[in-house]
Amino acid sequence: MTRFVVLRIVCVVSAYIKNYYIKSYHVYLLTNKKHGTLYIGMTSDLSKRIEQHKTEVFEGFSKKYGLKRLVYYESYEDVNEAIRREKQLKNWKRVWKIALIEAENVDWCDLYPSLQ
Repeated sequence: MTRFVVLRIVCVVSAYIKNYYIKSYHVYLLTNKKHGTLYIGMTSDLSKRIEQHKTEVFEGFSKKYGLKRLVYYESYEDVNEAIRREKQLKNWKRVWKIALIEAENVDWCDLYPSLQ
């Protein structure tokens, strides 16, 4: 094997490993019905976290109000950016949150199936 081929293989494997291990963070909004109670959260495993909400694994606000419908989410590579956005959305007025949801999900459909 030539030096060039070995170097190329190392570069391809390194790129694959880097992309494989890049973590993503998600800010998400849940509700129980259209224009219902809203919950904002942040997680590094959106599919798993929504499954936890749906199966009511944990006690708390989302279980109390039956918040199982994922209506909006955003993804980030930087955990600090995701935390900043979560805090920002939590401070927004309700009407702004509704506008955010309806800009992408007019019917407030559950987006969870699209994660699979």
